This record gives sequence, structure tokens and C-alpha cells, in this order.
Amino acid sequence: MMLLSDIDVDSIRSTSRQLVRRLGFLRSDLAESGLPPSSVHALIEIGTATDLSGRDLSEILGLDKSSISRLLGKLQAAGLVMETVAPTDARTKHLSLTADGAKRLVAIEAFARDQVRTALARLTTQERHIVRSGLELYAGAIGGSCGGGGNGATAVSVNPAMPRVASVQSGWRPGLLGRCIEMHARHYSETSGFDGQFEAIVAGGLAEFATRLERPCNAIWAGLIDDRIVGTIAIDGEDLNGTTTAASGARLAHLRLFIVDPSARGSGLGKALLQEALHFVDTQDFSETHLWTFHGLDTARRLYEASGFRLVEERPGSQWGAHVLEQRFVRERNGRLVRTAGIEPA
Repeated sequence: MMLLSDIDVDSIRSTSRQLVRRLGFLRSDLAESGLPPSSVHALIEIGTATDLSGRDLSEILGLDKSSISRLLGKLQAAGLVMETVAPTDARTKHLSLTADGAKRLVAIEAFARDQVRTALARLTTQERHIVRSGLELYAGAIGGSCGGGGNGATAVSVNPAMPRVASVQSGWRPGLLGRCIEMHARHYSETSGFDGQFEAIVAGGLAEFATRLERPCNAIWAGLIDDRIVGTIAIDGEDLNGTTTAASGARLAHLRLFIVDPSARGSGLGKALLQEALHFVDTQDFSETHLWTFHGLDTARRLYEASGFRLVEERPGSQWGAHVLEQRFVRERNGRLVRTAGIEPA
């Protein structure tokens, strides 16, 4: 058994205290939200999870039942969180954010991302990977050693089957196009019953887009685990700009080809891919970002809304080779939403 040095232990403890202080966790107003840290963490978990109950939140935050009850009571009284009865079990209530809660979460996420980006910008690429890997390993080690936590909460253990370190890389790489098509075809065949026509539509659209990747207004990213492609996302800065809205002066970005393999779900890779794409949009001169999806993809919708997208259009359609209730979401660069109409996905 390897002996631990007291110097190592005390150094990590000191660094941990510095992180807590510098990230603002000792303040009553975390991330300039007007909320204490426990409330901010609760909003983040509720806003990014599916069918989350109070009991689930208790386990995630490591708080006992009475503390969670008081916390949720305050968030509900503030108009940020609401409860709905689960359709399959009237004894269970699911948590979700109100419109005000979703708006507050967008501001919290923007503050936190800027905080991390500012710090990472001071490091080399290798140092960034070291920081990410080290934090994930350390958090996992603490979670795996906490047992019951002493407060009645069940510790969330690290899934040994889940890869610990993922990365997001921009640009084309060998196998990216085929893997993107395969992930789309498999996922939507299994979850939505889409057939070969859908795969052909994805393949055709991706093949055309790939010929324009060298232009600076277009970009694609791959989510990687052990150098294996397990996620993709793209920004097309050209295909919507022949529309009436674009002709009036607005430049539109089209978020496309967003998919994460089931083996990587729960790793945070989907959120990281979306953040990279939106950072690209925000550094370009785009007025709005549009994306198309369809009704029923609730987890993805929560992720979009937490990133500033809002549903602006809903209509029956079959652009993916099957009849669905299509939805268009828009994210406006400076926070104001312009409800444009009549824009068709390319």
C-alpha cells in the first residue's frame, strides 16, 4: 500500500480551500445570481436533468431530506422551480424550472463559463488537460470514499465503466463524417423509428456541408474519448443567410449535427460540445443561432434552453423522413430574441 505524505495531503487541502474561496462558494451570492451556493447547484441540476425528484436532488447534492425540502420551498417561493406529479406514479413529483428559473440559469451558466474560460486561457493545452483530468480523478476518488456521507444521503459513486476524460476538438479528422452519420442513424432508429431515408438525408446534408468547412464561418467539433469519436456538433454560417431575415442585415448561424453516443452520455460531453459551438458563434458576427429538432426530445430541450435558446416555432413536418412535430429554437446574440418566421432548414 502506498503511503501518503502529509505534505501532499496538506497541499491538496490548502488548494481546495483556495478553489472554494476564489470560485465564490463562501459568498451568499454565487455567480452574481442573488442566490446562495446550494440554490445555484440545485438550479443547475434541475435545469439539466430529466424527471428529477426531490429524492434524486438530495442524493446529488448530498443533503438530507429536510434540507432539500427547505431549499426547494425557497426556490418555489421565489418562482424559480415548480413541481409536477409524475405521470406513472402520483406519489412522485418531478422538478423543473419555471421561465424565470431557466432565465436565471442561463445567466449563471454564462458567468461560470466565463470564469473558467478566463482561467484556462492562462494555461497551455497540455496544462488544461492536466487540470481537467486531475479534477475528475480527485472528485471521483472523494465520491468513491465517502460512503453514506453521515447525513443520510447516498453518495454518488463513480461509474467505473464511464471514461473519466473526454475532450472536444475542432475540425475535420479521419472518420468524422461516417461516425456522425452512424450515430444519428442508430440513435434515431432506436428511439424514433427513423429508417434509411433519414440516414440518407443526414449523409447528404453532411457531405455538402463538408465541402465548405474550410470557410471561417463554418466549423465542426468532435467529442473524443480515448481518441474515439463519441459526439459531434457543427455550426453552419452560410446555409440560412439567403433568407428574408438575413437579407435585412442579420447573420444567422445554424447549429447542426449535434449527437452524443450512448456510451458517453452522463459524461458532460454533450454540454461541452454545445458550449464550444456557442463560443464560436459568440466570437463571430452572428446575430442569431437557429436549430431544428422535434417534440419529445426533452433532455436536449432542457440543454438548449439552459444555453439561451427559446422555442419560436412548432409545426407538423417530415423533413427527416418521418412525420413529427418539428420545432425551431433560436438563440439571440445579445439576449434579445427576434422571432423570425418562414425560415426553412437547409
